[in-house]
Amino acid sequence: MKRIPKLLCGLPNLPRRRFIQGLAAGGVLLGVSPWLRPAWAQVTDTTTGSAPVLSGTEFDLTIAETPVNFTGRPRLATTINGSIPAPTLRWRQGDTITLRVTNRLPVDTSIHWHGILLPFQMDGVPGISFKGIAPGETFIYRFKVQQTGTYWYHSHSGMQEQTGMYGAIVIEPARGGPIRADRDYIVQLSDWTDEDPMRVLAKLKMQSDYYNFNQPTVVDFFRDAANDGVSAAMAKRRMWQQMRMNPTDLADVSAYTYTYLMNGTTPAGNWTGLFRPGEKIRLRFINSGAMTFFDVRIPGLKMTVIQADGQDVEPFTVDEIRIGVAETYDVIVAPKDDAYTIFAQSMDRTGHTRGTLAVRAGMTADVPAVDKPEPLSMGDMMGDMGGGMGGMDHSAHGGMAMDHSQHAMGAMTMGGGQVRARHARTEYGPGVDMRVDMPRTNLDDPGIGLRNNGRRVLTYADLHTIGGPLDRRGPEREIELHLTGNMERYTWSFDGLEFGKSTPVHFRHNERLRVILVNDTMMTHPMHLHGMWSELENPDGRFQIRKHVINVQPAQRVSFLVTADALGRWAWHCHLLLHMDAGMFREVVVA
Repeated sequence: MKRIPKLLCGLPNLPRRRFIQGLAAGGVLLGVSPWLRPAWAQVTDTTTGSAPVLSGTEFDLTIAETPVNFTGRPRLATTINGSIPAPTLRWRQGDTITLRVTNRLPVDTSIHWHGILLPFQMDGVPGISFKGIAPGETFIYRFKVQQTGTYWYHSHSGMQEQTGMYGAIVIEPARGGPIRADRDYIVQLSDWTDEDPMRVLAKLKMQSDYYNFNQPTVVDFFRDAANDGVSAAMAKRRMWQQMRMNPTDLADVSAYTYTYLMNGTTPAGNWTGLFRPGEKIRLRFINSGAMTFFDVRIPGLKMTVIQADGQDVEPFTVDEIRIGVAETYDVIVAPKDDAYTIFAQSMDRTGHTRGTLAVRAGMTADVPAVDKPEPLSMGDMMGDMGGGMGGMDHSAHGGMAMDHSQHAMGAMTMGGGQVRARHARTEYGPGVDMRVDMPRTNLDDPGIGLRNNGRRVLTYADLHTIGGPLDRRGPEREIELHLTGNMERYTWSFDGLEFGKSTPVHFRHNERLRVILVNDTMMTHPMHLHGMWSELENPDGRFQIRKHVINVQPAQRVSFLVTADALGRWAWHCHLLLHMDAGMFREVVVA
């Protein structure tokens, strides 16, 4: 973790405004009195708003600290070539590219090429695939580009990603592709905090709902009593209290400290993409947030999804898309009026970012109000409600800690398509506060806050990768892992074991295997397996979509097939940065 001068770390715990909109320009230190500018401010300010574009096969990237100001408070960012986002890299399928990455930080750094198929030594995860890039060192990444589509890159060291170190990758087909558009824009979403990210984590360790201001109120109680009766309202409150959980625990970090950005621009800065009426515009949405799920829509415009995680999908038209951390979605829109707002609200409904599609610069359209938050339901807590109220286990903790047992008995299929999960012995410990026995297997649920909102919202059930799976073989074996945690302790893990207590998961080279993930927590986790594709199955076991990140909703069970064709050591983790740092991380060895 980089050190920030004491002058800059002094964000007090004041009742700061919850809906930070940021500065209009959102970027540099212009206007700051010279006597307030510390020595580091003499260096080049951070460029924001439009990332530089680099193309070809040879790239020089320099990582350094540069000053930035999104909220009126100058801060140091961790940047690549001095910009937020980092330069957009445009590659061509089939090329061998060379990237010389120089570290000008006082600490180690790294770059991970998210979703890119490459030799594990080039994957850029310190401690797994290489040792990291030391201060003053230049590391050379070199690999052949095998795929096409929209991807991104980011640091895999400390909290550098949270402090600005992320950029977009666009890979063009070697012989041209079927998708035609008149314009092509990247829309990169992210979250920025003036706080030291390690301080954010420390606060969550002390009080996991520190940033949650959507707590149930007396008004909510009387509303429930009026709708359901006093006894039912009291029983509901008593149940959540006994579980020591909160139905409004939708995100760990909120707009209390986050400023949400679009292409490195604050909402007030209003990033704008220009068009002529009647043109087809390709928007490449990338969620580069550290901890934020965004719900994206463009009021007045339909979005036709054509790619997910860089892979072509059968076109599907929707009003709204929930984009998990690290996911990418490419859409086609055809605007006719003068201006449209690109609106992205956080899943917990505490804030938003926005930009504009317009026929000329300076135009704006109406900006929607942020939706009201929707509390978690019993289905989010207990899974398949058809299984009765016994779907969740909050029994007393106990049992010996041991590495994951591979859930030797596996899941049992019950009547009505229900599946009973089997928990590893390691889940019965202080690191796990919830176990789901009857997880739901549905993929047609848009998720909390998007159900029945009157808009057509994309779900995984709507997505079908063109061409089907890469490997037609069935699974030779299964691996089941549970996503676990203890909210009060703010610990996150697989099967109750944090990364430091775990042993690697072993894949046999070239085997085809089924991976089952069961979410035993009340949070949605974007799970990312490095180096190999995850081919998601529908509840009937048929191929659905190829992805590099799969969101697993609370109390949900998903399965996907993997072809272990990439030798080496790989990372596998939740892409919520603080969950990964707190332990929801495993090493995978393909040998």
